[in-house]
Amino acid sequence: MTQHTTPVRDPRLGRIIAATPAAVAGVVLLLPSGLPDSDRRPPPLPDRRTRALARRLAAEGGTHGIAAHVVRYRCRGWNGDRADLAQDAAWAADEAVRRYGDVPVCLAGRGMGGRAALRTAGHHAVTSVLAVAPWLPEESTDAEPEPVRQLAGRQVMIVHGTNDERCDPELSFRLAERAKKSNRDICRFEVHSDGHALAQHRTEVLSLATDFVLGALLGTDFARPVTDAFAAPPPLGLRMPLASGFGRSLRH
Repeated sequence: MTQHTTPVRDPRLGRIIAATPAAVAGVVLLLPSGLPDSDRRPPPLPDRRTRALARRLAAEGGTHGIAAHVVRYRCRGWNGDRADLAQDAAWAADEAVRRYGDVPVCLAGRGMGGRAALRTAGHHAVTSVLAVAPWLPEESTDAEPEPVRQLAGRQVMIVHGTNDERCDPELSFRLAERAKKSNRDICRFEVHSDGHALAQHRTEVLSLATDFVLGALLGTDFARPVTDAFAAPPPLGLRMPLASGFGRSLRH
């Protein structure tokens, strides 16, 4: 059995990216990946894919008043029922409200951070969620499924590579399929033949993620593929190809 000690560090927000506090129209909280079980401190810098999204948001969202923060977790692990990363994400949403007031918040997570983003979507300030290659628990008959009720009323986008060997893409499809029954504004894009890092189509994934975050926070039009995914009836929009030429056809 894995032994844990209570983390003693407090969560915190990294320095603001892309906006000044006096001009904030929306906040995106970037949630790095983590581990299933660990009380070790996170690395001092977020992974390079999280940094790349932060830089892209800074470049395209800064003039529109988008403030981006990387969430610094207390520890690296989800740690079972403690759900430490989700607790830290909820703290970060509270802190965004304290700092910036009544502005929309987007939770953008990768891997284990994607699970934290999805789990924390019910926070009153959160209006949208981006989950990239989310780590989700295996489904079993003797355990409660990953919750989806908290996604109601939120705009949600999941992006997952079909060849992800670290985080099973079938699990994110099943979650999206369940959530779609009560939330029309959820879509899931598959990146054909790409793995967990989504490195093969990095530029396209980054563009899609940025377009979604900025559109959700600013209330502007999404790119056509996202619009089509939101508009389509179930189960369309759950296995949307990311772009013509490298996505997979819709499965009915």
